[in-house]
Amino acid sequence: MSGLLPARGIWWRPANRQEKLWVAIAFVWCLVLFAMMPLWHLKGGQNPTGIRSKVDPAAFMERTLRFTEEYGIGEENGVPLVAPPPGADVYLLGQMWRWYPALQLEEGVTYTLHLSALDVNHGFSLYPANLNLQVVPGYDYGLRVTPNIAGEYRVVCNEFCGVGHHNMLGRIVVVPAGSSRLAAAAAAPGEETR
Repeated sequence: MSGLLPARGIWWRPANRQEKLWVAIAFVWCLVLFAMMPLWHLKGGQNPTGIRSKVDPAAFMERTLRFTEEYGIGEENGVPLVAPPPGADVYLLGQMWRWYPALQLEEGVTYTLHLSALDVNHGFSLYPANLNLQVVPGYDYGLRVTPNIAGEYRVVCNEFCGVGHHNMLGRIVVVPAGSSRLAAAAAAPGEETR
């Protein structure tokens, strides 16, 4: 036996009937999966992530500051706490390395949550609700949300955005229906709410 000629193995024989059948089944399955991609896009009934539009980052910042000024009810750790009225447009701004402002929403009420970034790409993750979005500067992502479980939710940045990324946390508090305005009325001006 020569070292130049390899030994003949079973791969040199023509494919038998069973092999051809499995290759045909795999090929047909690949075609089905390939066809399902555009069909699922057209007929899948999945929910789009919301309303999207281009926005100037400075204009979005200005809207967020006006929103914070108008509906602010206090401060928590130097971050304004905002309790918008039911059905309001709610603004949340991602910027290195914070989510601004903290939000207090009412259970069972529908809001339009507007998200944008001021500087770099950020990832919006709402825990424990498991909602994830990419937030890009220059775009306003509007989501219609109806909080249905009262409690405290953390907003975490899941897109690396620099050295302070690990500290980029935000807060959304969902209170039982009707209690948001009560908390605002009970807090004296300048006092912190908890």
